[in-house]
Amino acid sequence: MDPQPQKLNATPDGLLLDASRLGLVTDLYELTMAAAYWSAGLADRSATFELFFRSLPASRSFMVAAGLEQALYYLMNVRFADDDIRYLRGLAIFAHAPAAWFESLCEWRFTGDVWAIPEGTIVFPNEPLLRVTAPLAEAQIVETYLLTTLAYQSSVATKAARVCTAARGRGVVDFGTRRGHGPQAGMWAARAAFIGGCVGTSNVAAAERLGIPPLGTLAHSFIMAIEDEREAFESFAAVFPDRPTFLIDTFDTLEGARNALRTLHRPGQVRLDSGDLAALSREVRRVLDEGGAPDVKIFASGDLNEYKIDALVAGGAPIDAFGVGTELTTVADAPSLGCVYKLVEVAGGSGGEAGETGRIKLSAGKRTYPGRKQVFQHLGPDGRFDRDIIGLADEQLPGERLLEQVMRDGQLVGPTPGLGSLQERCRTQLGRVSTELLAIDGHTTYPVEMSDALEAEFQRVARAKERHGGTK
Repeated sequence: MDPQPQKLNATPDGLLLDASRLGLVTDLYELTMAAAYWSAGLADRSATFELFFRSLPASRSFMVAAGLEQALYYLMNVRFADDDIRYLRGLAIFAHAPAAWFESLCEWRFTGDVWAIPEGTIVFPNEPLLRVTAPLAEAQIVETYLLTTLAYQSSVATKAARVCTAARGRGVVDFGTRRGHGPQAGMWAARAAFIGGCVGTSNVAAAERLGIPPLGTLAHSFIMAIEDEREAFESFAAVFPDRPTFLIDTFDTLEGARNALRTLHRPGQVRLDSGDLAALSREVRRVLDEGGAPDVKIFASGDLNEYKIDALVAGGAPIDAFGVGTELTTVADAPSLGCVYKLVEVAGGSGGEAGETGRIKLSAGKRTYPGRKQVFQHLGPDGRFDRDIIGLADEQLPGERLLEQVMRDGQLVGPTPGLGSLQERCRTQLGRVSTELLAIDGHTTYPVEMSDALEAEFQRVARAKERHGGTK
């Protein structure tokens, strides 16, 4: 008798994000607040939230904004399926939620306006990467997804920018999918790493779907399976004869370099993945040059990061390109960015005010400023950034206005830029950053000022709050 097939507790795709099932991809308290807003008659009141980070991670002097396109895709597609609503109805915590609230979720859509700083832009603490104006409950529910999307991709894009800066013009390839915290993280990381300056990715799905060059070599297992190294190279080159890459450190690195030159097909490059990369690259370069192959490149990988690459390049190691995996995709030295999403404005107020009224938070170390804001990026006489000013959205201040409207009434305002243009924007922005800010081993403070009008608005709202007893 055939054994009974094994069954999974959930379908294999049950934890993959389905565009039709995005409504529940949020924290529970976003939904409990939405239900309470509905009950209090506040759900449709216009509100503005801003997403920003309060401080830089260790060893960072700036961040690179990324993740906006995925955030916009989410906002255009987030829905509550019938099964989602049925699940919420069955939770004890919603036992007293209004029935009309559940019914409203059937047709729930994001209908708000979004302003954002373009991806690839250099950003600093307290600058709103994203501004959402929407009915209060709508703006609340989308908080979690927006935070995770922008925080993670911005972290990876920044790491990539640091790694590529350290490489000083040598190509850097994203090798991190296998080390990512799940397949989706690998996809997002490949995208963000390309914005930050990487020339390609080993992630085939990311390459196909995003138009990123797919780049890769071969693994030690191929050499080990065939065992004879030269024969392994010949077998690989028979299928990939156009300037193949040979991994030469499976057994003896220098003999591997010699075997690479003994093949019928001339390699385009050889790859080092272990050992003292500085010393080995010099020895391998000597073997290649003496073997009449000065044009064969050396590609290095193996637990690399910006610090190791900087040391290799500064020391004159003859390495032409790098593959960076674990440290890039996991952002190992700064794995989290403390992004927050704060209410800054609500239509009307408890005192009966008409129009939009600013909201502030006065918690120790977590103070926020009221009102819709704009960031003004200012260049000095040398063409480099010398300060940013955060002001009210309707102010006219010197510098480039960074926040642009990207959604109106839940629809895109215009086409989203291609990844190539985002990478070029990042490259241009990095060219305007001072040498001190670009240093990978320091933490230079860049001046970010609050405008006089914004400071005055904070004081006005704080005084009004004190009059109404809101600080008690």
